[in-house]
Amino acid sequence: MAHCVTSVQLSISCDHLIDKDVGSKSDPLCVLLQDVGGGNWAELCRTERVRNCSSPEFSRSLPIDYHFETVQKLRFGVYDIDNKTPELGDDDFLGGAECTLGQDFLGKSDPFLEFYRQGDGKWHLVYRSEVRCSDYDSDGSHDLIGSFQTNLTQLQGTPVEFDCIHPEKQQKKKSYKNSGIIRVKVCQIEAEFSFLDYVMGGCQISFTVGMDFTGSNGDPSSPDSLHYLSPSGVNEYLTALWSVGCVVQDYDTDKLFPAFGFGAQVPPDWQVSHEFALNFNSSNPYCSGIQGIVDAYRQALPQVRLYGPTNFAPIINHVARFATQAAQQGTALQYFVLLLLTDGAVSDIEATKEAVVWASHLPMSIIIVGVGGADFTAMVELDGDGGPLRARSGETVARDVVQFVPFRQFQNAPREALAQAVLAEVPRQLVSYYKAKGLAPHKAPVIPAKDPAPTPKN
Repeated sequence: MAHCVTSVQLSISCDHLIDKDVGSKSDPLCVLLQDVGGGNWAELCRTERVRNCSSPEFSRSLPIDYHFETVQKLRFGVYDIDNKTPELGDDDFLGGAECTLGQDFLGKSDPFLEFYRQGDGKWHLVYRSEVRCSDYDSDGSHDLIGSFQTNLTQLQGTPVEFDCIHPEKQQKKKSYKNSGIIRVKVCQIEAEFSFLDYVMGGCQISFTVGMDFTGSNGDPSSPDSLHYLSPSGVNEYLTALWSVGCVVQDYDTDKLFPAFGFGAQVPPDWQVSHEFALNFNSSNPYCSGIQGIVDAYRQALPQVRLYGPTNFAPIINHVARFATQAAQQGTALQYFVLLLLTDGAVSDIEATKEAVVWASHLPMSIIIVGVGGADFTAMVELDGDGGPLRARSGETVARDVVQFVPFRQFQNAPREALAQAVLAEVPRQLVSYYKAKGLAPHKAPVIPAKDPAPTPKN
């Protein structure tokens, strides 16, 4: 499974640091550490030391690999360095901060970097392409026909021609001109935007939860039930919710998440519902943070009667209606992730297929976590690993939007492992949707077409 790994550079600055030195300002340095589990922190990198400065802007950025599917807890520590030893235990601690890497990308500013190289009084893009032409042999011993060098500016002057030169032939023969001519008729620049480009461009990930309250889960008051709350107040449903939700919540600024139940008889009329609000407020089903969903679930559990059947389509269609509204805006500002937690095979399989096909045309992903030990064959079909999902109408999914994982495979693994398995596909799914629609990030990085002069800063 291909995971989304992007190398990012964190630029650090501080304001009004305290002065630990008598008679002079501090000599600050910033160190970056990452939580490696078990209460342990490992140093990743550090900036340079800035002498006699209480408001430093460190020139050395801090590199780190970004993984969407994990919660990367970071700790920044600023120290006053007064000696040449690399250890920090003998240096004065000036202050620090902790956050997740996901939170770093959701500030109000939208920074980006452009790199240019100065030469001949002009600023040039660093990128320079090289094209090589070879005579193909099936045994792998390809013969070089010739090569040429060019740059982006030249390529944009299409149509353009380049002599294909073989260096050895050029040295041996004075009359040698070329080994052929490369003609470039069209040169088109297409931006390849990453998941981070969209997130930093303002795209919000709206997280919705659907929980299975069908009778096959067992009486919640019985220790054999999948809904049974242990003395510590948890079960498989809540463990899965915490694992996935703690990652996704960093990408939604208001931290308000709609949460629904399905397959239960609900008060006051005790009719079976397949999309009732966990907080029993149909006009405002939003819960404050993941903890708000947990609280609503614990309060709803004793108030409903587990029943059936296991219908997915109503909740998928519910989220799809909101995703449709977002799609009609024609911007890359809102993407929807639906987490379905269920204990058994889906009952409305044909309606669910239709709903998934609809969702595949929308800014939307569906994550299904199977709890318990039931037969999840139908879930694998929805996942599409055996081939593109096809609805009864014959229409196939426009793109892969469903990810299914059985919870039991991760029961004895670290909690982060489940989130990594189910969320690893979301960045690719988000990018594939916006790319198919031709939508750039709302605040896209500027890609200059030709050799630009540097833009002055205010």
